[in-house]
Amino acid sequence: MLKKSYTKTGKSCRVTFKYPNEEAADSAVLAGEFNQWSLEATPMKKLKNGTFSVTVSLKAGYSYRFRYVLDGNVWVNDADADSYAANEYGEENSVVSV
Repeated sequence: MLKKSYTKTGKSCRVTFKYPNEEAADSAVLAGEFNQWSLEATPMKKLKNGTFSVTVSLKAGYSYRFRYVLDGNVWVNDADADSYAANEYGEENSVVSV
């Protein structure tokens, strides 16, 4: 799930990424174009209900590819992404547009 909150100037947007964690993973990381697909830069917080959440600020007017990485090696998409785009691994990446 994606929740967007734009700044008053409209130049940036705080996006909250939430993953339902139906796989019951122990950890999750948000990896995407905005953090050079890093597996360390944007760890997600595991909430009491078992879901994962993290909020990042993104420059408005762009679309960013991203995926969630569960337990360090399982790459999954956001079912509620704005769109999807093919990647070089024969899969798709989630896309958020802000």
